[in-house]
Amino acid sequence: MIRKDSPFLKCNSESYIKEICFKYMHIFKAMSTLSDYFDLNRRYFNLTQTIIFDDQRVKFDIIPKYFFEECIENIYKESFEKNKHLTQAIEIEEISRSLIFDTKKIYRRISDEMGIEIKSPKQAIKFIKDERYRRFNQLIDKRFKNSILNELLKCFESRNDSRIEELVTAEADIPTVFEYIIAIIWYKISERKGNILDYMKLSLEANLLPKTHATGGYADIVYEYNECKEFLEHSLLIEATLSESTNQRRMEMEPVSRHLGDYILKSGNSFDYSIFISTFLHRNVISDFRHRKSMQYFGAEEQQINGMKIIPIDTNALKQLLNSGSTYRELYEIIDKYHKKDLKLPQWHEELIKEIAKEYI
Repeated sequence: MIRKDSPFLKCNSESYIKEICFKYMHIFKAMSTLSDYFDLNRRYFNLTQTIIFDDQRVKFDIIPKYFFEECIENIYKESFEKNKHLTQAIEIEEISRSLIFDTKKIYRRISDEMGIEIKSPKQAIKFIKDERYRRFNQLIDKRFKNSILNELLKCFESRNDSRIEELVTAEADIPTVFEYIIAIIWYKISERKGNILDYMKLSLEANLLPKTHATGGYADIVYEYNECKEFLEHSLLIEATLSESTNQRRMEMEPVSRHLGDYILKSGNSFDYSIFISTFLHRNVISDFRHRKSMQYFGAEEQQINGMKIIPIDTNALKQLLNSGSTYRELYEIIDKYHKKDLKLPQWHEELIKEIAKEYI
């Protein structure tokens, strides 16, 4: 059915028909091309670290939003003017004076719209961090309810990668997404306390979904806990991996203990420890980590540690913790008790996992 206001109903000459057909053919061609290259275009926009894709909407992140609101009128007009510098590498102020970042103006706009006072870079950084945490918690509430997190853990176990990409993102590899999901689960277990966006050693897109994994030489997640009645102040190094069988033994045994050993030598806190999380636990990896309790670790200049605490758990145990609504404070007591117990393998690990499961079923 043709709409009454269709331009095709107004055709009164051959030249007009040609003009209308040419115009609409190129419009449809452009729309089709944009659709075909949607994912690629979105990736390019994500590289700018300025764009947020959310609920079929595209919007600027905080600072870019206020920056372009300030200068859009001028640069929009200038974009239709002839520019002799198109083939040259020049300073941004030579492209347009409107593109110069005026800190005071941006701070004033944020202050006026948000009802807060921002006068310094320190205040601006705090506001941006607070806003990111608000958005991250909103993202968890909306997209990562416990039922979805449970499904994702099952998908990691069966390596249903297509479903993982559908639920989280296709912009990061699966091991990176695994680290990200483990971080969210641990954030929930920790009662959403602590600076999780800082604790995750991941690069995130502007929409706060994962982009790249932790660089080598560091634990995947370093969670920091303040002193409370259940435990003293300490850091927890969480190592997450999808490696299996002999690959796990070869890839994880040395780095995990090295990360923790170097961290304790630097922090000087003997209460710092590590949890190793995987969909599969190789028995020799469990054995190695358990025996680190009585092994010395040496650093530079005669530094040494007399034993480390490394606790291996699998994603099944993690599901039990998540589903029960248990807290880290409760879990810490079980971990500490079993670390001190003098049990041989495999009894030690089997009883540890059973108590976690029994406690929270």
